[in-house]
Amino acid sequence: MNVVLSLGSNLGRRFQTLQGAIDTLFDAPGLSFVAASPVYETDPVGGPAGQRPFLNAIVVAETTLQPRALLERAQSVENAFGRERKERWGPRTLDIDLITVGGTISDDPDLTLPHPLAHERAFVLVPWSEVDPAGVLPGQGQVADLLTDLDQSGVRLREDLKLQRPD
Repeated sequence: MNVVLSLGSNLGRRFQTLQGAIDTLFDAPGLSFVAASPVYETDPVGGPAGQRPFLNAIVVAETTLQPRALLERAQSVENAFGRERKERWGPRTLDIDLITVGGTISDDPDLTLPHPLAHERAFVLVPWSEVDPAGVLPGQGQVADLLTDLDQSGVRLREDLKLQRPD
Protein backbone atom coordinates (compact mmCIF):
# COMPACT_ATOMS: atom_id res chain seq x y z
CA MET A 1 0.00 0.00 0.00
CA ASN A 2 1.08 3.54 -0.69
CA VAL A 3 1.25 5.78 2.39
CA VAL A 4 1.61 9.55 2.79
CA LEU A 5 3.03 10.83 6.09
CA SER A 6 3.23 14.44 7.22
CA LEU A 7 6.15 15.33 9.50
CA GLY A 8 6.42 18.53 11.50
CA SER A 9 8.56 20.01 14.27
CA ASN A 10 8.67 23.40 16.00
CA LEU A 11 10.73 22.65 19.12
CA GLY A 12 14.39 21.87 19.53
CA ARG A 13 16.58 21.06 16.55
CA ARG A 14 13.74 20.96 14.06
CA PHE A 15 15.55 19.81 10.92
CA GLN A 16 17.66 17.21 12.74
CA THR A 17 14.46 15.88 14.30
CA LEU A 18 12.76 15.51 10.91
CA GLN A 19 15.76 13.68 9.47
CA GLY A 20 16.04 11.50 12.57
CA ALA A 21 12.35 10.66 12.34
CA ILE A 22 12.76 9.51 8.73
CA ASP A 23 15.78 7.38 9.64
CA THR A 24 13.92 5.83 12.59
CA LEU A 25 10.61 5.23 10.78
CA PHE A 26 12.37 3.17 8.12
CA ASP A 27 14.70 1.31 10.49
CA ALA A 28 12.30 -1.65 10.79
CA PRO A 29 10.61 -3.94 8.27
CA GLY A 30 7.25 -3.18 6.72
CA LEU A 31 7.85 0.37 5.53
CA SER A 32 9.84 1.25 2.39
CA PHE A 33 10.92 4.79 1.58
CA VAL A 34 9.80 6.19 -1.79
CA ALA A 35 10.41 9.96 -1.53
CA ALA A 36 10.58 12.98 0.76
CA SER A 37 9.35 16.43 -0.17
CA PRO A 38 11.34 19.61 0.14
CA VAL A 39 11.27 21.13 3.63
CA TYR A 40 8.97 24.08 4.28
CA GLU A 41 8.89 26.52 7.17
CA THR A 42 5.28 27.16 8.11
CA ASP A 43 3.29 29.36 10.42
CA PRO A 44 1.61 27.42 13.24
CA VAL A 45 -2.06 26.61 12.66
CA GLY A 46 -4.27 26.68 15.74
CA GLY A 47 -2.94 26.21 19.23
CA PRO A 48 -1.48 28.80 21.58
CA ALA A 49 -0.14 32.14 20.34
CA GLY A 50 3.58 32.78 20.16
CA GLN A 51 4.64 29.38 18.88
CA ARG A 52 7.82 29.07 16.85
CA PRO A 53 7.34 28.28 13.12
CA PHE A 54 7.25 24.63 12.10
CA LEU A 55 9.42 22.77 9.67
CA ASN A 56 7.19 20.46 7.64
CA ALA A 57 7.71 17.78 5.03
CA ILE A 58 5.82 14.94 3.39
CA VAL A 59 7.16 11.42 3.09
CA VAL A 60 5.76 8.95 0.59
CA ALA A 61 6.32 5.26 1.31
CA GLU A 62 5.11 1.76 0.59
CA THR A 63 3.96 -0.39 3.48
CA THR A 64 2.88 -3.91 4.27
CA LEU A 65 1.75 -2.76 7.72
CA GLN A 66 -1.88 -2.40 8.66
CA PRO A 67 -2.91 1.20 9.41
CA ARG A 68 -3.07 0.61 13.19
CA ALA A 69 0.47 -0.84 13.23
CA LEU A 70 1.69 2.10 11.14
CA LEU A 71 0.09 4.54 13.61
CA GLU A 72 1.78 2.73 16.50
CA ARG A 73 5.15 2.98 14.75
CA ALA A 74 4.64 6.71 14.09
CA GLN A 75 3.67 7.37 17.71
CA SER A 76 6.65 5.35 18.95
CA VAL A 77 8.97 7.51 16.82
CA GLU A 78 7.28 10.69 18.12
CA ASN A 79 7.85 9.48 21.69
CA ALA A 80 11.50 8.64 20.93
CA PHE A 81 11.98 12.27 19.91
CA GLY A 82 10.43 13.66 23.09
CA ARG A 83 6.86 14.30 21.93
CA GLU A 84 4.63 15.44 24.79
CA ARG A 85 0.87 15.69 24.32
CA LYS A 86 -0.01 18.56 26.63
CA GLU A 87 -2.36 20.68 24.55
CA ARG A 88 -4.05 20.32 21.21
CA TRP A 89 -2.01 21.90 18.39
CA GLY A 90 0.58 23.02 20.91
CA PRO A 91 4.33 23.15 20.27
CA ARG A 92 5.99 19.79 19.70
CA THR A 93 9.33 18.24 18.99
CA LEU A 94 7.79 15.93 16.40
CA ASP A 95 4.40 15.35 14.86
CA ILE A 96 3.82 12.49 12.42
CA ASP A 97 0.38 12.33 10.83
CA LEU A 98 -0.88 9.52 8.63
CA ILE A 99 -2.49 11.38 5.74
CA THR A 100 -3.41 8.40 3.57
CA VAL A 101 -2.80 4.67 3.85
CA GLY A 102 -3.69 3.13 0.51
CA GLY A 103 -7.39 3.62 -0.04
CA THR A 104 -8.22 2.95 3.61
CA ILE A 105 -11.23 4.82 4.94
CA SER A 106 -11.58 4.83 8.73
CA ASP A 107 -13.86 6.75 11.09
CA ASP A 108 -12.12 5.43 14.20
CA PRO A 109 -11.54 8.40 16.56
CA ASP A 110 -7.98 7.14 17.19
CA LEU A 111 -7.20 6.75 13.48
CA THR A 112 -9.32 8.66 10.99
CA LEU A 113 -8.24 8.05 7.40
CA PRO A 114 -7.67 9.86 5.27
CA HIS A 115 -6.57 12.58 7.68
CA PRO A 116 -9.73 14.64 8.28
CA LEU A 117 -8.08 18.08 8.00
CA ALA A 118 -5.47 17.44 5.30
CA HIS A 119 -7.56 19.09 2.59
CA GLU A 120 -7.54 22.35 4.60
CA ARG A 121 -3.83 22.45 5.39
CA ALA A 122 -1.43 24.14 3.01
CA PHE A 123 1.48 22.85 5.12
CA VAL A 124 0.43 19.33 4.06
CA LEU A 125 -0.71 19.94 0.50
CA VAL A 126 2.14 22.18 -0.70
CA PRO A 127 4.94 19.70 0.10
CA TRP A 128 2.76 16.78 -1.02
CA SER A 129 2.23 18.41 -4.41
CA GLU A 130 6.01 18.81 -4.77
CA VAL A 131 6.84 15.17 -4.07
CA ASP A 132 3.75 13.63 -5.73
CA PRO A 133 2.22 16.02 -8.30
CA ALA A 134 -0.50 13.50 -9.19
CA GLY A 135 -1.39 12.87 -5.54
CA VAL A 136 -5.02 12.29 -4.61
CA LEU A 137 -6.59 12.74 -1.20
CA PRO A 138 -9.36 10.10 -1.10
CA GLY A 139 -12.80 11.66 -0.86
CA GLN A 140 -11.43 15.16 -1.53
CA GLY A 141 -9.70 15.08 -4.91
CA GLN A 142 -6.40 15.94 -6.55
CA VAL A 143 -3.91 17.62 -4.24
CA ALA A 144 -3.11 20.26 -6.88
CA ASP A 145 -6.80 21.15 -7.20
CA LEU A 146 -7.26 21.37 -3.42
CA LEU A 147 -4.37 23.85 -3.23
CA THR A 148 -6.10 26.38 -5.49
CA ASP A 149 -8.50 27.35 -2.70
CA LEU A 150 -5.95 27.60 0.11
CA ASP A 151 -3.92 30.52 1.40
CA GLN A 152 -0.31 29.42 0.92
CA SER A 153 1.34 32.58 2.26
CA GLY A 154 2.37 30.91 5.52
CA VAL A 155 4.26 28.12 3.73
CA ARG A 156 7.84 29.01 2.75
CA LEU A 157 10.30 26.72 0.96
CA ARG A 158 13.60 26.18 2.83
CA GLU A 159 16.02 25.67 -0.04
CA ASP A 160 18.88 25.36 2.45
CA LEU A 161 17.44 22.16 4.00
CA LYS A 162 17.21 18.83 2.19
CA LEU A 163 16.07 15.59 3.77
CA GLN A 164 18.08 12.49 2.88
CA ARG A 165 16.97 8.95 2.20
CA PRO A 166 17.01 6.88 5.40
CA ASP A 167 20.32 5.23 6.25
